[in-house]
Amino acid sequence: MDNVKLLDRVDTKYMFRDTLLPVILNKMKDNYRVLEIEGKRYNHYETLYFDTDNFGLYIRHHNGKLNRYKFRSRKYVESNLNFFEIKFKNNKGRTIKERIKRPEMVYEIKNKSGEFVKAVSKMDPSMLKPKLWVNYVRITFVNKHSQERLTVDTRLHYKDDNNTVDYNGLVIAEVKQGSGRDKSPFIQLMRDNSILAKSISKYCLGVVSLNPDIKKNRFKPTLLYLNKLLKAS
Repeated sequence: MDNVKLLDRVDTKYMFRDTLLPVILNKMKDNYRVLEIEGKRYNHYETLYFDTDNFGLYIRHHNGKLNRYKFRSRKYVESNLNFFEIKFKNNKGRTIKERIKRPEMVYEIKNKSGEFVKAVSKMDPSMLKPKLWVNYVRITFVNKHSQERLTVDTRLHYKDDNNTVDYNGLVIAEVKQGSGRDKSPFIQLMRDNSILAKSISKYCLGVVSLNPDIKKNRFKPTLLYLNKLLKAS
């Protein structure tokens, strides 16, 4: 894992139903190792996302702006580790992640977390408020032969102060590579199963799911694909 942190990377994402997951996992065995923590391969993630009062960061993403940020506090439950993380999507399509370890979940961005926000993004941390939780179960894989990490997320659950939404039956898989030119056995496996890459942000999906009146035109094709996928028998 230390050799494939890939904090500066290219991401490729896929969505499919969990009924297909056993077949996919079986075909991955020759090319991937799986992360195990305390004897567990399913690891729980609890993530609190921050945005401005009017969802300015979400709107920037929706409008297709690059050089954009996401701010989140994340708990790695099995490891009992907490980090405050900043993700930056640059104008070359690369994702750059920076993070600092915290003793507990961050509910208000101040002190070290606030200094971190100002140093990395130049944003005023007082403008960022907790907006929603994204919780899920993750399996993490490392390619045996190249610098590639793969995450497979299930049991996706969103909540804010007013609502909750579950995406039972959905799998979101994400290939993380140093270069998009690198060959990936998982990407080939997706092609073999006629599963197309779908650009999706779990945060943006959560905002849309919990705030039905928010602007979402740009995401409608992905939302239609998702609804069709979950309705399939």
